[in-house]
Amino acid sequence: MNSQVPFGTDETIRRIVTEYSPLLLRLACTRLGSTADAEDAVQEVFLRLLEARPCFQDAGHEKAWLIRATLQRACDIRRRAERRTVSLEAAAEAAAPIDSGSEIRTAVRALPESYGTVVHLHYYEGYTIREIAKLLGLPAATVGTRLARGRERLRQMLKEEDE
Repeated sequence: MNSQVPFGTDETIRRIVTEYSPLLLRLACTRLGSTADAEDAVQEVFLRLLEARPCFQDAGHEKAWLIRATLQRACDIRRRAERRTVSLEAAAEAAAPIDSGSEIRTAVRALPESYGTVVHLHYYEGYTIREIAKLLGLPAATVGTRLARGRERLRQMLKEEDE
């Protein structure tokens, strides 16, 4: 029998939002480059959680579901933004980095989705390759390859900026 508090209670919802909001917001910010878009993505993930009411096997499954849903939502928002036409002023404002003092964060944000995600989870969130593989539902070898390729692309990007 499952001894967890039934999903949907105020206590459970409060715990999930409190526990995972910072992680999901950092992850969405890294992928989107905009705090407002990241907040929207995380809010939509929590709404989807309330609507879907999935049954989680354990805390790891819960966390993996939230991370995958956030990455999917961020990807959707990014694709939608790329398709719409915006004014030059709005584009310049959206392109401004959240943490303008961090070249590396900007470079991580510029990586392709598959590399940027694993780099962020490994270096900013402290997950091991095995943990990332489990969270994303990928083989550990794939995560290791993406991490290595992501690091190499970061080196190249940062080297080009220095020249």
